[in-house]
Amino acid sequence: MLATTAVTALALTASGCVVVRGDLEIVPSATQGEAARALEDFTTAYNKADKAYDQSQDASRVTGALADIDGGKLRSGAKLNPSGNPNHVALKLTDVEYTIPEKAAWPRWFVADAAANKGNAKDRWLFVFTRDGLTDLWEVSFLTVVPGDDMPEFQKDENGHAQVVQPNDAQLSVEPAQLPDRYVTYLKEDSALFADGPYTSEERSRRQQNARKPGLARQYLDEALTNGDYAPVGLRTTDGGALVFFTTRTYQKQTAAQGVNIPVNDPAVRALMTGEPKQSLTLEFVNNQAVLDPAKTRSDQQVRVLSQVGGLTGAKGE
Repeated sequence: MLATTAVTALALTASGCVVVRGDLEIVPSATQGEAARALEDFTTAYNKADKAYDQSQDASRVTGALADIDGGKLRSGAKLNPSGNPNHVALKLTDVEYTIPEKAAWPRWFVADAAANKGNAKDRWLFVFTRDGLTDLWEVSFLTVVPGDDMPEFQKDENGHAQVVQPNDAQLSVEPAQLPDRYVTYLKEDSALFADGPYTSEERSRRQQNARKPGLARQYLDEALTNGDYAPVGLRTTDGGALVFFTTRTYQKQTAAQGVNIPVNDPAVRALMTGEPKQSLTLEFVNNQAVLDPAKTRSDQQVRVLSQVGGLTGAKGE
């Protein structure tokens, strides 16, 4: 729950002057102008990196889950096409909206959502920008794509600022800090906590079908990523719930029966692979999710996964 009062730390300097610790005041994370410049700088760097397949071009503008996902794509692309991306189409964003919360202390962050010239024209691309201090650059930690009809309305105050939900917010169906672990547990054990959909019940079904294929056993290990720029963040919605972003890592291990070959048909897998898959192949993926975490007061308290964007980040043959 957003704090409604701020505790301002005061310290006396050697000269006796009072110094206000601005990092402990509840203030807007950014101005509209700062947010617009951050998105413009990110888009420029992102397009340069994608065109050249050069991770260094946007390394200072991405962090957390997006840095892993984007990095995997760029590393594999560079190996497959050393001269650059032959299919590059610059990302162009329009109809941009900035949702800027008020909060105390660092890190501070905000959300930008926009229409894009890629994918479904009705989708909204959501970017979570974060930084750890005044001298740091704004970096994108989460990037998800949500169908326009599923976009929630954020709760805002009289000045148009959104409300951050705290990691331990007990008013929600699941405390935001617990969402990554609860999702990982759901994929392994199933429960009624998450609503059916492509990233929940259908993902479990796909895994069960893959595990039964003859000659090639598949095992899945999911891991919650919760530290630093991977930490879940969320904004209060007008219905009392929250839109929360969080990150998971998935390992998929394929083990072949004796005399059975492990096919590696995807060039991107081959590009990132170390070793040779004589007996097994382990694929590593990082995913970032955007979910609607409802208020406990609602009769339907299931968490709904709106979007999952991920990518291959590593492969190991043994």
